[in-house]
Amino acid sequence: MRKVMWRLPPLMALMFLINQLDRVNVSFAALTMNADLGLSTTAYAWGAGIFFLAYFAFEVPSNLILERVGARRWIARIMITWGIISGAMALVTGPTSFLIVRFLLGAAEAGFVPGLVLYITYWFPPGYRARATAIFFFAAPMGNAVAGMLSVPLLAMNGVLGLTGWQWMFVVEAVPAVLLGFYILRALSDRPRDAKWLTVEERTWLEGAVQTGRHHGGVWEQIRAILNRRAGLLSLIYFTRNMAMYGVSLFLPLILSGAGLTNTQVGFAATIPFLTAALGAVAWAWSSDRFNERHWHVIAAMLLAAGGLTISAFLGPSVWSLVAISIAAIGLYAQAVVFWSLPPLMLSGMAAAAGIAAINATGNLGGFLGPYIVGATARGGDFSTGLYVMAGCALLSAALSLLLKYLKWDEKPA
Repeated sequence: MRKVMWRLPPLMALMFLINQLDRVNVSFAALTMNADLGLSTTAYAWGAGIFFLAYFAFEVPSNLILERVGARRWIARIMITWGIISGAMALVTGPTSFLIVRFLLGAAEAGFVPGLVLYITYWFPPGYRARATAIFFFAAPMGNAVAGMLSVPLLAMNGVLGLTGWQWMFVVEAVPAVLLGFYILRALSDRPRDAKWLTVEERTWLEGAVQTGRHHGGVWEQIRAILNRRAGLLSLIYFTRNMAMYGVSLFLPLILSGAGLTNTQVGFAATIPFLTAALGAVAWAWSSDRFNERHWHVIAAMLLAAGGLTISAFLGPSVWSLVAISIAAIGLYAQAVVFWSLPPLMLSGMAAAAGIAAINATGNLGGFLGPYIVGATARGGDFSTGLYVMAGCALLSAALSLLLKYLKWDEKPA
């Protein structure tokens, strides 16, 4: 397990970091792009969120294809196509093309996150999954932080070779996804039995350890995985969490800009919540594995997020609200690293492929609704109303998580 832990989660974390970079760089581009393209706050919110509608539409089929053709080929395909389309964001000329390319980007990325979550179940027995997921999800806030740091020099390239700064941002940040996609095609092993870097004895042991408690099924099993009550409740928990998370992250640069910060100051200040969240998420996952407890860690994380967002909304457009948003970010990202250790306890085989994808797909609809609400309720540079709504979403996610705990639906076959 030491070999596996050192080899796979860091590579997956790098993949996820690049994924988050290409997903949220639009929020930093918006600092100058919106004016160049004539995008209102609401039009930007539609474009930022429509990504998730495409993700929802194509996610379950994508995860089922991954189960059939193997993670190596399918994840590489996802990375290469999303890199190309992300770079094409530099070509948008107005609201319509902005919406189209963002939708295509969501379709290209569909299945990436649940595919990697499913991939963890191929390689890690249940007792190791939260730690592996924590390393993987550590890259989510780090990707946001890197996007903030890169935004400063890239936006400053405005006018170089006739391109605006935001166009340079999309072009430069698309390249790593394409290059890493080709590397994954050569380097990734689908299952432990395919890993030449493990001994025969290690492959045999690991295959047996991850297969414990798994069961496989056909189409009916997949439908049951999508429709069963556990997957439905988990979807609602993740839906409300994603509303809060993406409602804040896709508007954070504009929120900070409304507090009077320059674009350079925004780029650096926006890294603070995500660096804080990365450290907090790792500590949260360590605690979850150390005490072998999942539910209360998920509940506490969302209560922390609700409290931080409420305080931030109360403080209004100010630098001080950045501290409260940083507290909220710890809860929002810590929730994910523990939350994703729950579905594999309930589903396995093709049921896991369909169920995990359905949970993530339904949850990601919150990635559309959250930014739309924040954008539609904004008044000038004041996003307080939207932040109050996002705090309510986090609180509702905590309440649904409490319901899941006391219904005792976990660790039962689908």
